[in-house]
Amino acid sequence: MPLRVGYVGEHFSSPLLQFAAADDGKTFTLVECPSGTGQLISRLTKDEIDVAMRVAALTDPLISGIANGSKAYKLVGSYVTTPLNWAVITGVNSKYQSIQDLEGTTFGISRYGSGSQTMAYVTALQQGWATDTLQFQVNNDIRGLIDSVNDGSTSAFMWEWFTTKPFADAGEVRFIGSVPTPWPSWLIAAHPSPERASPDALRVFLQTLSTYVTAFDAAEAREQRNVEFIKEKFGYPEEDIKAWLKTVGYPTDCAAIPAKVLTETLDVLEKAGVVKVPESRKFDLNDFVDTRVVKMV
Repeated sequence: MPLRVGYVGEHFSSPLLQFAAADDGKTFTLVECPSGTGQLISRLTKDEIDVAMRVAALTDPLISGIANGSKAYKLVGSYVTTPLNWAVITGVNSKYQSIQDLEGTTFGISRYGSGSQTMAYVTALQQGWATDTLQFQVNNDIRGLIDSVNDGSTSAFMWEWFTTKPFADAGEVRFIGSVPTPWPSWLIAAHPSPERASPDALRVFLQTLSTYVTAFDAAEAREQRNVEFIKEKFGYPEEDIKAWLKTVGYPTDCAAIPAKVLTETLDVLEKAGVVKVPESRKFDLNDFVDTRVVKMV
C-alpha cells in the first residue's frame, strides 16, 4: 500500500511535488494539510497519514511533541537545513508597530502545538518576556489568522515570511518584524508502526526524495528551473522566489539527522518553557528517531 504523505502546499514542498508527479501514486500519495504542522501531527495520530512533511513538518513542534510524551510518530529524516524566517504579522490598522509592543497580548496560532505557537514562545524568550504569561487564540489556518489580526481578536501571528508576503503586498496585513528559528527548519516524521509505514518503504522514499532534493538544490536549477516551477505552481513574484532561493539550503541525505539539531533544539525549547527535562536531566536521543530508518550524524 502506498505511503500517505501529509504536506503543506507551499514553496518548500517543490522537490516533493516534483517527486510525486514522477511517482504518480505508485509508492506514495499526497494528503494536503493546509493548517500546518499541528494538523500534520493530528492526522498522524488519527491514522489519516503515515508520514508528515512540511515539507517536512517543522522541527520544533515535532521535537517538543516527542519530548512531551507523544508516541504518534518518530523522526525519520531531514528536509531543510537552514533556519525558517518567521514574519511577525499584525492587522492593517492595528496599533502595534514593533515586536516589543506585543508583550502581554494575545497571539493568533493555527493550533496548539504548532510552529506558530512555539515561535511565540521563542520570541518571548528573546524579548525577555515571561513565557507563562503568553496568551493564544486558535484560528486554524492562514485566513483565520489574517481575519483575527484585522478584527482585533489577536494582536499578531507568526508565519513563514515568503508564504505570507503576498498578503502583505496586497495590503491585507502588515509585517512588524521577523524571528528566524534557532534550529534548521524541517524534519520528517513517520508513524512508528511497520503496518502504517514500513522501514523498507520509508528508506526507499527517503533515498528517492534525496535525489529530487539534490536536483532542486543544484546551482543551475536555482537559476531558472526552480523559479519557473514555483512561479507556475504557487504564483509568487519572480523577485520573491529568487530572494527565497538565496536563503534556503537542503541536506545531501534526507535519511540523516545531525544529533546537534536535537540537542540544541531541546535546549532552546526547555528555556522557552515548551518542554520539561526528565528527572535524569538528560533526554535519550534514541527516543526521538526511528533508528531502523534514519541515522544520527
